[in-house]
Amino acid sequence: MDNLKKSFKSLKWYEIFMIIIMIVIAGYGVYNALISPKNTTPLWLTIINFISAICGIICVFFCAKASISNFAFATVNTIVYAIYLFYEKIYGTFALEVLFYLPVNFISWYIWAKHRDKKLTEKTKSKKLTLKQNIISTLSIIIGGLVYHIVLVKLGGTVAWLDAFTLSIGIVAVILQMFRYKEQYFWWIITDVIAVAMYIIHFDPVYLTKKSIYLIMAIIGIVNWTKLNRERNKTNE
Repeated sequence: MDNLKKSFKSLKWYEIFMIIIMIVIAGYGVYNALISPKNTTPLWLTIINFISAICGIICVFFCAKASISNFAFATVNTIVYAIYLFYEKIYGTFALEVLFYLPVNFISWYIWAKHRDKKLTEKTKSKKLTLKQNIISTLSIIIGGLVYHIVLVKLGGTVAWLDAFTLSIGIVAVILQMFRYKEQYFWWIITDVIAVAMYIIHFDPVYLTKKSIYLIMAIIGIVNWTKLNRERNKTNE
């Protein structure tokens, strides 16, 4: 609990401001669901989206600071988002959330806690990839994207190349995050740019706001993690 308090106290004014913006926009979605006679989305699902938006934002903010507390909010976010996906019958992504992201979240929680910064105990130690590891992670994304596209097309799906590689990048980025590598944020920036562009084209104010904040925090994240690695984990352990 003390480490959680430290994580919240570490938030900058502009980060608190972005959280407030997300709460207002997501809250308006709930309000609109209550008063609009034309609304066809169940109120409980709108509340689920509200919870997902807030927990997702806090999780991303804490992760950008290498705060171990991020996993508590990540777990809630994954569960409620999976409920949304199941309701919308998006079973592929639902399976990815439940069978991959959820268990990896708990494994990551354990690994991060096991490698705490000795002084900043609410944080984990930031690592960096070697050149060889960078090459392997990049090749993994390329191969994964190709395989994902081919398999789903053969199964009768119409998967765009962009979707296939976004998924591949996401999986590699989560694995890099699990093992505390700062390079995760280079890949998160790419997926967030794609997501922001998508929600501009298919306008959704809640998710556009959420993904825009994710993009900002990914940029802040790479700065923070690079600094933590350089100043507090010179041995890269």
